[in-house]
Amino acid sequence: GARAYRESDDKLAEFVQVMNAKGAAFVVELGDFKDQDPKPDPARTLEYLTRIESVFARFEGPRYHVIGNHDTDSLSKPEFLAAAPNTGIVPNATRYTFVRGGVRVIVLDASHKADGSDYDRGNFEWSDTNIDQPQLAWLTTTLAASREPVIVFVHQQLDGAGAYYVKNAAQVREALEQSGKVIAVMQGHRHEGGFSTINGIPYFTFRAAVEGSGPWNSAYALVDVMPDLEVRVLGYRNA
Repeated sequence: GARAYRESDDKLAEFVQVMNAKGAAFVVELGDFKDQDPKPDPARTLEYLTRIESVFARFEGPRYHVIGNHDTDSLSKPEFLAAAPNTGIVPNATRYTFVRGGVRVIVLDASHKADGSDYDRGNFEWSDTNIDQPQLAWLTTTLAASREPVIVFVHQQLDGAGAYYVKNAAQVREALEQSGKVIAVMQGHRHEGGFSTINGIPYFTFRAAVEGSGPWNSAYALVDVMPDLEVRVLGYRNA
């Protein structure tokens, strides 16, 4: 279709170059970092992941990954994270938190089936996406303990209902709202992007860089949190 997979190296390289030039404190990719062949071969899939991670690693600072459904279509989560580690985060952690510049970042992993089990080597249905109950409990506890304002990152969407959305999104939103600390949610998954505000929390869905040929069809953004906690998103290319 319209997806220009072979241009992803160059699009990501431009992103890294711009973020280095702008002095970004850290970078986050919002999931579906890799894909696979029509006939999946885990060894080749791992090669694709290693190749794109080597471009991402040119960023001169901490870098982080959000697990997307395609990241586990022929790999396990530990296999993905071994090749694409998160800076300063314990190995194999798919949901985690850190503080940078007075803001707490919480990364969620919605790649769980309804029974709470992990997506694993293609063993999942992409529309069966859930924040498992142990993770929901961890989120609630982490929000309650945070002394900082919070930005949440997740691949699948939390601001609605339907195939593209986390099935227990309403539960997750309730936890975010009750904390009174969440200033933004950053999402991927839906390639065309989008934006909504629910009960005072803005939900940004970022466009996919893979859609469309040519560097002008890439999409990435620089996010600034201002002293008054206003969140400013400066979109580049198609963002």
